[in-house]
Amino acid sequence: MTDFTQLSLQVAEVARRAGAFIRQEAAGFDRSRIQVKGVHDLVSYVDQESEKMVVAGLRELLPEAGFITEEGTAGAPNRAEEFTWIIDPLDGTTNFIHGLPCYSVSIALMQGSELVVGVVYEVNLDECFRAVRGGGAFCNEQPIRVSTATELNHSLIATGFPYSNFARIDTYLPILKEFMRRTNGVRRVGSAAVDLAWVAAGRFEGYFEFNINSYDVAAGILLVREAGGRVTQFRHEGDPVFGREVVASNGHVHDEMQAVIAEFWPA
Repeated sequence: MTDFTQLSLQVAEVARRAGAFIRQEAAGFDRSRIQVKGVHDLVSYVDQESEKMVVAGLRELLPEAGFITEEGTAGAPNRAEEFTWIIDPLDGTTNFIHGLPCYSVSIALMQGSELVVGVVYEVNLDECFRAVRGGGAFCNEQPIRVSTATELNHSLIATGFPYSNFARIDTYLPILKEFMRRTNGVRRVGSAAVDLAWVAAGRFEGYFEFNINSYDVAAGILLVREAGGRVTQFRHEGDPVFGREVVASNGHVHDEMQAVIAEFWPA
């Protein structure tokens, strides 16, 4: 039987090593080595090398596991495997490229359809968030919990903006406007993994985003749940890992958040 607590500590070290590489490269980053997948979708050699480091480290820890990765360096995913790593080697690439110091390494492990390990390493703050199914959530090995705010008008909310598919932008903007009106504020950090980690740590009361990928949110979803929060899709429980839309909260303001979204988001 796999000891997921011990494994999570080893995964945290893998994330820290990748983060150290990213931090080193940030000091002298060569912007001529950027690949443009789309005007809003950039990738650098740092993403690719970080992913190779993470994949190699995780293969040593759990050789039988498959991979879902952003840059595809581990080959095609096989969802039939018992264990699957879900990796974003540099979540917040655009921030990184522009020298904005907020980006992370995100690593999750699924056993079947269940998240069992989640690690998010915020590179510049040197904060390593770690969660194990049924074992709680931690930041730099100190326990964390979601905030105790019970109303949206006492809440700080995070979101992300669409960057590749703008088909629903006219639906999203009224939702954003309503959250701006009904909360203490809305923040756009630029790393979904960090958004979720900060919900888990009680810094944000909630987070929502659509057109989002599993490798952006998988680790953070487990962090929020293990810190006492709730994560769903926009209008129902659904599958927030693979469902392309996420609402995460401290639990207390979740129904209010879903109600705001439901005013504008089609069923």
